[in-house]
Amino acid sequence: MARLPGHRPAGGRHPLVSDVPDMRDGRGHGRRLVLLRHGRTAHNHARRIQGQLDVDLDDVGRAQAAAVAPAMAALAPDVVWCSDLARTRRTAEPVLAACGLEASYDARLREFHLGERQGLSHDEYRALAPEEFARFHQGDFDVVPGAETTEQVRDRMVGALHALLDTVEPGRTALAVSHGAAIRVATVALLGWPTEAIHALRGVDNCGWVELLEQPEAGRLRLLAYNRTAGDPDFA
Repeated sequence: MARLPGHRPAGGRHPLVSDVPDMRDGRGHGRRLVLLRHGRTAHNHARRIQGQLDVDLDDVGRAQAAAVAPAMAALAPDVVWCSDLARTRRTAEPVLAACGLEASYDARLREFHLGERQGLSHDEYRALAPEEFARFHQGDFDVVPGAETTEQVRDRMVGALHALLDTVEPGRTALAVSHGAAIRVATVALLGWPTEAIHALRGVDNCGWVELLEQPEAGRLRLLAYNRTAGDPDFA
């Protein structure tokens, strides 16, 4: 999703910053949560199932991380938490440099563990278990033998992200660097949508991000942006 209805970049601000109250001047009393997916890896490029395999960024992924860093800095995060896997840590490095921050690393922000299918290419998976692969390809990860369930991933991600939000004051921004499927599950849960709604959302691109804004009076989070990217021509 490139932009939400009614979005208008404000003059003088980075073109990727959401059209919401400035989080540093105290006018916005709700806390903002930004969920950034890691850059591309060789496994991503080869359509090989990664799960929690510790795969680093490829050259494209490192370029994506460098490109998204100014956009993250423009969102002015006060705190950055990051999955402890290599691909998120490497994505975070230029972001942290641009923001002048250090990260905390939390295993709760990892991707789904995909059990017996980690390391298989999509073609290998399809040949091994065609019916199971078809369901996996539609986003039903619960069919994977030995994998974490969607409920388990939802619970650890939501726990981590609520704890992250609790570290920032009203009107400020927290950033989590995580993984595509885990971010999608967490987004649906944080918005209070039924778990099945994950199938209505497309995957988050490498170095794409989600923005959520707290509405304290309503006791909930509001979706500001989904799958925003630094290369989106709408924000050029």
